[in-house]
Amino acid sequence: MSHLPFESKIVILCDGSFPQHHIPLSVLENAEQIICCDGAADKLIAYGLEPTFIVGDIDSVSEKTKADFADRIVLNTDQETNDQTKAIEFVLNRGAKNAIILGATGKREDHTIGNISLLLDYAEKLEVLSISNSGIFRPVLKSQTLPSFKGQQVSIFSLGNPATVTSQNLKFPLTKTVLSSWWMGTLNECLGESFSLEFEKGKLIVFQRFE
Repeated sequence: MSHLPFESKIVILCDGSFPQHHIPLSVLENAEQIICCDGAADKLIAYGLEPTFIVGDIDSVSEKTKADFADRIVLNTDQETNDQTKAIEFVLNRGAKNAIILGATGKREDHTIGNISLLLDYAEKLEVLSISNSGIFRPVLKSQTLPSFKGQQVSIFSLGNPATVTSQNLKFPLTKTVLSSWWMGTLNECLGESFSLEFEKGKLIVFQRFE
């Protein structure tokens, strides 16, 4: 996949695995605003870029970064949510209409699952993607056709109320398939330049792997 569903100049960089693939790196390098979640600021600085803001409880940021970027720290000690959500709330309060999340995966599996699942909450408020080093996670709240390419690996997850999904242009068709377990929509493959998902209830997260 050589393009993204939308472009955003706002990047939220989480403290998971730092971008390595050229697509998330390009998103990072072309961002106008980089909102770092806590310790991600140190990784960004080591890469050679500077955070626009650092959001979180600031418990994993180096003392040097705290001193050098004291005027960019947004302290949020709320223990009822995570740093990724704190960053989303921060950009929403500043009027953001979209954002791309990087670095949300690759370390603790429980953090990864939590971060990805939260995309469905964010999607009610702004256009959002989460990009890992292997592909793109996209929240899908209604039936639509998604751009793709022939052979692209696709996985579909239904969270909350199980969605009943019918697909078009996937190697393993879904025909009013109730995605009652997370594995049921995984490891599929696109047959062309796009695929369609139709469903009347539930919410989906779709993963599309890079080439």
